[in-house]
Amino acid sequence: MKRPSLTTWIFLGMAAGIALGVAAPEAAKELQPVSAIFLRLIKSIIAPLLFGTLVYGIAGAGNIRQMGRIGVKAILYFEIVTTVALFLGLGAVNLVKPGQGMTLRPSAAEAALPKAQTSLGAVLEHTFPTSVIDAMARGDVLQIVVFSFLFGTACAAIGERARPVVAFCESLAEVMFRYTGYVMYLAPVGVGAAMAVTVGSKGFSVLYGLGKLIATMYAAQALFVALVFGSIVILLAIPLRRFYQAAREPFLIAFSTASSEAALPRALENMERFGVPKHIVAFVIPTGYSFNLDGTTLYLSLASVFVAQAAGVPLTLSQQLLMMLTLMLTSKGVAGVPRAALVILAGTLSSFHLPMEGAAVLLGIDALMDMARTSVNVLGNCLATAVIARWEGVELETR
Repeated sequence: MKRPSLTTWIFLGMAAGIALGVAAPEAAKELQPVSAIFLRLIKSIIAPLLFGTLVYGIAGAGNIRQMGRIGVKAILYFEIVTTVALFLGLGAVNLVKPGQGMTLRPSAAEAALPKAQTSLGAVLEHTFPTSVIDAMARGDVLQIVVFSFLFGTACAAIGERARPVVAFCESLAEVMFRYTGYVMYLAPVGVGAAMAVTVGSKGFSVLYGLGKLIATMYAAQALFVALVFGSIVILLAIPLRRFYQAAREPFLIAFSTASSEAALPRALENMERFGVPKHIVAFVIPTGYSFNLDGTTLYLSLASVFVAQAAGVPLTLSQQLLMMLTLMLTSKGVAGVPRAALVILAGTLSSFHLPMEGAAVLLGIDALMDMARTSVNVLGNCLATAVIARWEGVELETR
């Protein structure tokens, strides 16, 4: 008999937590320490994981420089499309407001933290750390990203002499991947406790907001595929029928498994068969797994503002734009981490002093969200290979 997957256990934990919150709300509230321990472990992942993955990714980007023109075009395309995804998610969550009516509240420790600066000068000044150790201790994700970017660039600039440092960062990233896996073993208990506390203290109506969030995200992902990907296909004269045939199988594998890695071999093979030169496919798709996470970035903009709405924290336009910048930077390089979106979301919530309880509640429905965002990620990377091929003057036959 096949053992239940972690996702199955998370669903069971969520269901048990909801049932306990409805049947015995006072007892459910007593599980707050269990939920808090799980959230503290999640927060402990953020700083070392971001530092290790970003430094290694940037310092090991020699292949991008060797690819030269193709690398620049690919990165430019990735940034434009993921930025569109972020703003589409931001527009959808502000239009539907799925978090309104919920009552998530920051913990006492989170509430005591100073609020984020909102003036342009203060924001720019705050972006640059005086000490990366202090930034890591406070969980200031944007400062960690800026330091890691500059540190990784310096490692790349001095070449071979930085190899031990780059190797350490690679090892650190691998260790944190495994550490994340260990923490996720506690996810069923942590999610169950968080749902029990939330339903027990806020009532059953909290589930209505989660249902609205799922519907909003699926609608936004479908709109993104239809409008953005559709416009790209038309503008670059990419043969739609043949592209559909090539991308259909990787898309379905990603949707059914919620794993980009499971779809990778078929995506590489099918896009070569589609007519994209092998050197473009071999570079663009693996690079896109770190830099072109369209579905994930759209989800993150939805989820972060959803938590702010649920917590009753009004965000100004400048605060939302700063949050989008943070998400755009932090969503790079951690695609291979189990529940990567949760780690990124937790870091963003921490930076903006929003309740971490929101991340635990969202983890309960993460499997449903993950299917959509992962399949859109894979579809976006398949399309990216065709875009770069057309940009390089490759004729994609319409046979």
